[in-house]
Amino acid sequence: MKPERQLEQMAAVLNGTRVLDLGTFITGPCAAMMLGDLGADVIKVESPEGDPYRSYQGAQYSPHFQAYNRNKRAIVLDLKGPSDQILFEDLVREADVLIQNFRPGTAERIGAGAEQVQTLNPRLVYCSISGFGSSGPYVNRPSYDSVAQALSGFLSVVVDPDRPRFLGPALADAITGLYAAYGVLGALVQRGRTHRGCVVEVSMLEAMAHFAVEPFATYFDLGVVPTSSDRPRLAQAYILRTADRSLIALHLSSLEKFWTGLVAALDAPALAADPRFDTRDSRIANYDALAAELDQRFSQHRLSYWAERLARNDVPFAPVHSIDEVIEDPQVAYLDLIVPVRSPHRGARAVRPPVQFSGRRSRSVRAAPLLDEHGAAIREALGAGQRWPDLEGETAEGETTGTAS
Repeated sequence: MKPERQLEQMAAVLNGTRVLDLGTFITGPCAAMMLGDLGADVIKVESPEGDPYRSYQGAQYSPHFQAYNRNKRAIVLDLKGPSDQILFEDLVREADVLIQNFRPGTAERIGAGAEQVQTLNPRLVYCSISGFGSSGPYVNRPSYDSVAQALSGFLSVVVDPDRPRFLGPALADAITGLYAAYGVLGALVQRGRTHRGCVVEVSMLEAMAHFAVEPFATYFDLGVVPTSSDRPRLAQAYILRTADRSLIALHLSSLEKFWTGLVAALDAPALAADPRFDTRDSRIANYDALAAELDQRFSQHRLSYWAERLARNDVPFAPVHSIDEVIEDPQVAYLDLIVPVRSPHRGARAVRPPVQFSGRRSRSVRAAPLLDEHGAAIREALGAGQRWPDLEGETAEGETTGTAS
């Protein structure tokens, strides 16, 4: 039975946590969004020109910007000017977290370096995200998603060496943002014991090397340099095309029952008897040959036919959905994974945060802000002596809230 609607609203576990997001593009904004998705009150501080990611495909409100800036408010501050520097310092004094992903040295030049702001607020958790770290031979080099994927070794274990090209979304940017949020949460727990903040540092290089921890472990243990073909061979994972030109993914893993189930679904006892495929090790050794056999068989029937037979025989599989097909998937619909955007400026739907707390999950998200959308209200509140501007009477999940003490 589907959970009762009143239990589906996520507990705002970071309610009362105040975050200043000075980030641009993806890494910093992603980290701040992760905290906002958990109920933190996030104020995005932008220069008068705005986050450059705003203008990628949409006149200061691109879908790329929207993706990483929901559940935030926005104010424009010119930190090179004395009056806005004072406003910024007022916000810093009451913040719990500050996140920035400037190149090393930039934050200090605009009065937002770790020592500068922690002098104002010793309880502040300061998160600095960089390309290569805060020192070292590459410290002054620019870094972007593609650079971090390549330098970390991650790219070498995901691309086809015979046809190398970048694929998919900005993984290094988003993954670094996730690691940064993870570090901030750990620092907040530590602050609960020590009552003092700390500096959390994460670089894209370190994040992506850690994300590739399994290939590194393989190299350290076996002395063999991993390649992009290793994982699908060992996992016995295949992408196959069906008669109606659809794609289907299989993952047989190491359990023999999944191979037995696949043979039953294919009604192909001869395949099981083939000495090239009669054990898992032989199937790994003859991965390309088995892929060719499966290609030939799957091309004979439509996706719906194979979906029914694979499900009946308990084989791990999924159709390779396009984004529009994901939205229509029965399990996605059951989980209410796609939720409305409250007060949308453009896009009216979004993918909700994936985490549930005691059965409670998000039912909506707040729209990413327009440039300086909340600037006047924040300035007015600070001018009236409010220590931190209220979140317009609600948390990111729509629950009534006060300010943290």
